[in-house]
Amino acid sequence: MAAARSAEEIRDANTRYHDVAASHYDAKWGIDFGPSGRAQVHAKVVKALGREPAPFARSLEIGSGTGYFTLNLMLDGLIAEATCTDISAGMLATLGENAAQLGLNVATLVADAEELPFADESFDLVFGHAVLHHIPDLDRAMRELARVLEPGGTLLFAGEPSRYGDRLASLPKSAAKAAAPLWRRAIRASAAAEGGDGARQHDLELERVVDVHAFAPSRLASAARGAGLADVRVSGEELLANWFGWANRTLEATAEPSDVPWLWHQYAYRGYLVLQRVDGVLLERRLPPALFYNLLLSARKRTG
Repeated sequence: MAAARSAEEIRDANTRYHDVAASHYDAKWGIDFGPSGRAQVHAKVVKALGREPAPFARSLEIGSGTGYFTLNLMLDGLIAEATCTDISAGMLATLGENAAQLGLNVATLVADAEELPFADESFDLVFGHAVLHHIPDLDRAMRELARVLEPGGTLLFAGEPSRYGDRLASLPKSAAKAAAPLWRRAIRASAAAEGGDGARQHDLELERVVDVHAFAPSRLASAARGAGLADVRVSGEELLANWFGWANRTLEATAEPSDVPWLWHQYAYRGYLVLQRVDGVLLERRLPPALFYNLLLSARKRTG
């Protein structure tokens, strides 16, 4: 059994991993700042809140990465003034480039979610996407998020892996690994070099460190309530879309990237979007949140 890593080691691994990933992160995850990206992000906010949101004046994103959530929300007219933080300076540099290309003005700052360099009650929206599972001390971070949120303000997080959903995701991953040789033969792709270059191996090692948590819905809810927040709501999204996405990513990881044809990428991306809609219409309102791969959390800071 591997020795437990300290919080400082986890933070250091997150910084190094995301600094390296910043240059190719948008391509790897299909990050989009067009109509499709705006629609996806808007839908996540509606699902998390359970209603259509009103515009926010001052937002803070935690673990903002290359800007997927903040920039799309600004383009959608839901955020007026944005501040983005991340533990990775490399991610924030890419976010700045994305913002400049889109003509958006965003303040960025390297910061740790467990110790935020902002005054109390500075923002009316504190949010993030796929970040809470990277944070060593969730309860400490949640208290900091609540501290900088103004009374009546909204806390919102999406894209957090659920414990049971993460186990379910192992099924399509295992099936894809078994099918990978036939898939590569069908698309005429070479196998990825085993152990390949040192940088790739280094990335894989760090990947095993940076994902600290997979959550039960009750764990996210208790962290928010423990920070004094009210109207706590946890929901789930993506079941079929997630299985489809993880199967495709697992297949792609076994091949040399340059050998994977453009038509395959289009099929994988468009198929994922179709199944997202199926999940939203048929499954997300009927099944318990714990079954889904992604959890969404929303809460409100009390006014009195």
